[in-house]
Amino acid sequence: MGRVGTALEELRGAQKSAKGVSLYSRFVNRPTGRYLAAGSYALGLTPNQVTLISAAFSFAAVAAVALAGPSWTLGFAVWAALAVGFAFDSADGQLARLRGGGSAAGEWLDHVVDAAKLTALHSCVLIAFYRFPEQYGTTADGWLLVPLGFQFAAVVTFFGGLLTEKLKPRPAPGSPAAAPSTLRAVALLPVDYGVFCLVFLLLGGGELFAWAYAGLGVVAALFLLAFLAKWFRELSAVRR
Repeated sequence: MGRVGTALEELRGAQKSAKGVSLYSRFVNRPTGRYLAAGSYALGLTPNQVTLISAAFSFAAVAAVALAGPSWTLGFAVWAALAVGFAFDSADGQLARLRGGGSAAGEWLDHVVDAAKLTALHSCVLIAFYRFPEQYGTTADGWLLVPLGFQFAAVVTFFGGLLTEKLKPRPAPGSPAAAPSTLRAVALLPVDYGVFCLVFLLLGGGELFAWAYAGLGVVAALFLLAFLAKWFRELSAVRR
């Protein structure tokens, strides 16, 4: 068995808990990231280098959304680059565990790239709606508020979730991990980043993309309200 095969065997037994993870991340993104992590390990790459590879794919896609007019070819290319970037985003953490653990600097870099990717993607959709209003059917000025609202919901959800995890007490060592809920995994699909990336396959539809994107934005806002209530309730029981 070569280095890739050995790495895959080790990674299968070193996966993070699936609790609170959607079906896409559990069955598509994490397994893909596992193969990328094993390949990166065989090539001698570091987790930070893998994070930067993820950033390169993601920001290339983001720039294409803003600079190029809508087409089906562009939509496929953007989706593919975003999906690969997301898989490498999973691979960096898995590679760190394979190498014996990550660093605070590596975790910082990972989160900074995630935050930049999230804000840049919605900003570039706004630019696209402004630059190509006829193609996207976004001639009304109100359409420019849609990416801003979506960005607000996505950013607050991202940072709210991170802060909640930091403030919640860690489980006692040796305590059994909670079993993942299939129902929750299905319910989280509409706000999974990997599922969100699929909407860019509709770029060639112009107005179809705009309405699908807006629909996901509404869903993101509703989920944000639910998440905020849940996180506040959980943290209300924590004494510091």
